Amino acid sequence: MIRNLTNLVHYLIAGTALVIIWGVELKQFSVFISSVLAVLGIAFFAQWSILSNLTASIILFFSHPVRIGDRIRVLDKDFDWTGEVKDITGFYLFMITDHGENITLPTSMVIQKGIQIMNKRKEEQIDHKEEV
Repeated sequence: MIRNLTNLVHYLIAGTALVIIWGVELKQFSVFISSVLAVLGIAFFAQWSILSNLTASIILFFSHPVRIGDRIRVLDKDFDWTGEVKDITGFYLFMITDHGENITLPTSMVIQKGIQIMNKRKEEQIDHKEEV
């Protein structure tokens, strides 16, 4: 946590230095920042929109441990979805359940629901065995 906050402070200082060096006017900079914040606000708070699914897929790609080929369980009180992740696209996560059903989940729902990773891909298991 401290490392992340330190990196954030360093990036803010570097960004401020670049703005000063390039001579960007305060009015132009404030329009840019407000535009970025508006896009982020729409992406994070409009849960069923296309933009939120696209943002969720980016978050899945960079920071979520679920990968293609993983065996997962979607933790939901109404449904028992356990199976293998077949594909993760810009808007959907595709999986095949143990019962042979093809399930398509919006990526925003994958971010909201709990995901239990049952086991990793076979390649990662083989690599791990070779390291031991």
